[in-house]
Amino acid sequence: MPEKVLLGAEPLTAAQVVDVVRGHAPVGLGDAAEKNLAATRQHIENLAHAVTPTYGVSTGFGALATRHIPVESRTALQRSLIRSHAAGAGPAVEAEVVRALMLLRLRTLASGYTGVRPGTAQTLAALLNADITPIVHEYGSLGCSGDLAPLAAVALALMGEGEVTYRGEVIEAAEALKHAGIEPVVLAEKEGLALTNGTDGMLGMLLLAAADLHQLFDVADLTAAMSVEALLGTDRAFAADLQALRPHPGQARSAARMWQALQGSKIVESHRGPDCNRVQDAYSLRCAPQVHGAARDSLAHAELVGERELMSAVDNPVVLADGRVESNGNFHGAPVAYVLDFLAIPIADVASIAERRTDRMLDKARSHGLPPFLAHDPGVDSGHMIAQYTQAAVVSELKRLAVPASVDSIPSSAMQEDHVSMGWSAARKLRKAVDGLTTVLAVELLTAARALDFRAPLEPSPVTGAVRDLLRTKVPGPGPDRHLAPEIAAAEELVRSGAVLDAARLEGRGGGERVVKKF
Repeated sequence: MPEKVLLGAEPLTAAQVVDVVRGHAPVGLGDAAEKNLAATRQHIENLAHAVTPTYGVSTGFGALATRHIPVESRTALQRSLIRSHAAGAGPAVEAEVVRALMLLRLRTLASGYTGVRPGTAQTLAALLNADITPIVHEYGSLGCSGDLAPLAAVALALMGEGEVTYRGEVIEAAEALKHAGIEPVVLAEKEGLALTNGTDGMLGMLLLAAADLHQLFDVADLTAAMSVEALLGTDRAFAADLQALRPHPGQARSAARMWQALQGSKIVESHRGPDCNRVQDAYSLRCAPQVHGAARDSLAHAELVGERELMSAVDNPVVLADGRVESNGNFHGAPVAYVLDFLAIPIADVASIAERRTDRMLDKARSHGLPPFLAHDPGVDSGHMIAQYTQAAVVSELKRLAVPASVDSIPSSAMQEDHVSMGWSAARKLRKAVDGLTTVLAVELLTAARALDFRAPLEPSPVTGAVRDLLRTKVPGPGPDRHLAPEIAAAEELVRSGAVLDAARLEGRGGGERVVKKF
């Protein structure tokens, strides 16, 4: 059973978010959180009965903020806010995105700045722990005033309305809550706003994408090393003293990983010395650490933004310790939206350089002795010709996905919300980009492994050989043409599951022993 994550005392970490979202670690409110929630709620109760109206407590919302709402209508006001804002459309988004959205909203509620009742936050935690996942639709967030429609869909489920996924089925929220023994919430003053004013969806997608990209950039180093080896390239360009001349941390890491992956390769050793007539390898081989490293450094910047957001209380208005309720603009998604867009650029470029290496292995004029298209019987067989077409099509799509969403503000709410971040849209296309990079690297993996087989009897390095051998448990070696789509899918799954990196970290030893090898 994963360790329980308690909210309130310390900021959540990105690792904890992944543990809860993907590992289903249970969540709860710490003592400090419950105490802060109760104290802040008392301020809201006092303001609810004051003569002077307070936005979000005793008024309407957005462009309707000038209307004072009488006490007897405020439950209806909160209910109407959630129902009207749960206006999403399009296909349902992935369950992990919704779980991230729920957790991160709960995190802000637990901060004590939102004014919700402790019981409301506890009910949201109960939904997460019961694996009740509200149906959230693709469209409905402009990334300002929070991810409104997605968060409203979650709040609707808290009220026992709308649809959810529970135990593998889509059912009514009321039925799921009843099965789980959870009492629906009747929202009180301020709670509707507190449940919907947050950048939680876009932040959740950023944190999940970052976790995936760490793995994919590691895989890119590995498949690049396999391609360098297969194309009779040199490892000398990756030497530490050369890399130190340009001290970018990501570049140093990628170069060191590629250098390490190629150590002990009989293929690389076979063309060292004066008989080699090539002075320099092509850019797609020699410059891989520079491209992969820049991608790593871009990811580090995006993660810094994510860390700051995880320390933030994003709501409007906020309830301060002295009882003041102040409006602010912290719900604007620009800080997150920019880095979501930013990451799509290095993803496209890492994929682009991988595609160029793949194409080089298939071209008889540039592959240094490999058969055309790595075909078993060129002319009769087409080998990996069309696998590269698929890879190229995905790279082209990734270039389109690299066009920023955050520059495309569109006004709403009778011009009250006249500049928005479009961060949710940036996050949605980033998820597609991550999937696309997975496919591109899977095709390079397939192609490089096949090319290494054609270099027999020369043996690849222990690291690249281990990865090639792993692939061979799912995909046969060279031979007459086969249905390639399932082989691409199998390679994708090996990349996505982490199996490729696990194989690279294990080096065979005599007597069948296996030892961990850092890679």
